[in-house]
Amino acid sequence: MIKLEAGELIGSYRVVEFLARGGFALVYLAEDPDGRKVALKLGDVAGGGRYVTRFLEITNQRRPEGISPDETPAEAVFFRNDGVRIDFLDVHEIDDTLRAEAALLERVKSPNVVQLRELFSHEGRPVLALEYARGKTLREKIRALEGIRLNWFLTIVRSLMKLNRTGQLGYHGDLKPENVLVKPSGAVVLIDPAQRSDERGIATTTPHYNPLLLRDGKADVMGIGVMLYEILTGVLPFDEVPWQYAGREQGGEVERMSLSYFLSYAPPKDLNPNTPEPLARIVYRCLTLPEYGLAELERDLVDFLRKE
Repeated sequence: MIKLEAGELIGSYRVVEFLARGGFALVYLAEDPDGRKVALKLGDVAGGGRYVTRFLEITNQRRPEGISPDETPAEAVFFRNDGVRIDFLDVHEIDDTLRAEAALLERVKSPNVVQLRELFSHEGRPVLALEYARGKTLREKIRALEGIRLNWFLTIVRSLMKLNRTGQLGYHGDLKPENVLVKPSGAVVLIDPAQRSDERGIATTTPHYNPLLLRDGKADVMGIGVMLYEILTGVLPFDEVPWQYAGREQGGEVERMSLSYFLSYAPPKDLNPNTPEPLARIVYRCLTLPEYGLAELERDLVDFLRKE
């Protein structure tokens, strides 16, 4: 693990402070020689998700040696013919995911996705210099009990649809409150798209927000549905994920069993009687209907917002 201190130089950037950590990376605020702020992303120790707290202290402050309760790190998912396995990444695999993220972001030009400034090496390890998007994550806004705007989700949906249509990004794959930044202007920026290596059968995602470990646009629809459910109720719809059938590609009874499993979550209205019925239907469709995609979600969000 590369640990940085305030004032230290890395590449052409001077470190200002530690910002956040994920399952596989640390992020620091830094400045270039002209004083422009960037976010530097460096590979961390192996692990992620459920494993990360075995090594680190849980703290109410963000620092490299600990993990704060408002962070839900992604996990490494290894796809196999007989299902999936959640496991560690070694240092070479972590570095590969950072290089893959740089290649992914290099193709994406959108005001709603964090932009890559450059990829460089430090002590033989890759470092991403990313656009610094000033603002709060959706997680921070939820915890601070700030108002949540449904328009943010409509912006996300429309941005993902455009990126898919133009061939820049097929799907984000790791939508969760920690990966949605809201600027002071109200603009929304997505960070940390899921890393994917189809030839090696590895992806990074957060199973609580992508319970079926999907690798297409439906993953983003489910992620938005889970976030809406969490905002409405204060809890997640599914406690134990991934489960034994997630990630399997064969059709038939397995998929029908999967669908019946997801029909078992508590309706949001049971936990929050003030839940608007149209919004409850949107959540239901996001979580349970395989054919309910981004286009259908956009239509329903627009209809709901027009009637409000």
